[in-house]
Amino acid sequence: MLTLRAVSKSYAGRQVISNLDFTLKDGEYIAIMGESGVGKSTLLNLIAGLDAPDSGEIAIDGASLSGMDDNAATRLRREKLGFVFQAFHVLPYLTLAQNVALPLLLNGQRQARAHEMLERVGLGARADDFPSRLSGGELQRVAVARALAHRPRLLLADEPTGNLDPDTAGEVLRLLREELKRNGAASILVTHSPLAASSADRVLLLTRAGLRPHLPGKEE
Repeated sequence: MLTLRAVSKSYAGRQVISNLDFTLKDGEYIAIMGESGVGKSTLLNLIAGLDAPDSGEIAIDGASLSGMDDNAATRLRREKLGFVFQAFHVLPYLTLAQNVALPLLLNGQRQARAHEMLERVGLGARADDFPSRLSGGELQRVAVARALAHRPRLLLADEPTGNLDPDTAGEVLRLLREELKRNGAASILVTHSPLAASSADRVLLLTRAGLRPHLPGKEE
């Protein structure tokens, strides 16, 4: 599904990611933890093709990002990737149904699935509401519904429960895992939260030396 080979990235002369190798299998759901500033969000941006590595190769479904022009990279993100962000990024001037339908519209898929996904996240009766009427937990459920509406092959989630209380975070994580398994999607969850990480199939720790299995109870 996803392969990184000898990927490196630096900013303003500071090495953030160095010679990183990593493979994600079809349908696998992993969590990546690590200290602030170690490069977790940078890694997601590289995988999404929103930023380019200084060296190395990133391939999704066998297609190398480095060999793509901007149009091809945009098509890949639109068709194969889904995103869930800590800040939700739900558009305030669109209804919930319109927000969830955006990736379907862009991919030429039936927009009725937007209502199906809102039902799945428990917000079917509020399809015509605007985001301003929702709580943080409800907004995150909308973000999950939107990210998975077009059945992406790979979901990237950057601190998706960082702004939520523990009960709401647990609800969003259960929903996220259920929908990932239902759709057969692979996923990378970046988080500081042990609760969020526990929802994944396996947990990795990102350090300056690279990725390694995370051992609970050890200092990060």
